[in-house]
Amino acid sequence: MNPDLPSAHDYAQLGLALRSLRDQAGLTQVQAADKIGVRDNFLSQIENGKRGMRWHTLLAILNTYDADLHQLADAIDAASAQP
Repeated sequence: MNPDLPSAHDYAQLGLALRSLRDQAGLTQVQAADKIGVRDNFLSQIENGKRGMRWHTLLAILNTYDADLHQLADAIDAASAQP
């Protein structure tokens, strides 16, 4: 395994963090996906840690959730603290 690439655990933590930010924004997956311009199953796969995304997609997600990278980092820390 390449240590420079994200692990399945990394994707899972990112997914939990993004789901938390979406919940805080008061959006369903379908609503969020529509605003971001992706399919809801794509967003579901991201939130469930099944896939990654490109940088521009992450920025579109954060923009839709009215969140920034600092809030994402805080959400990742919170997701990492969950058992």
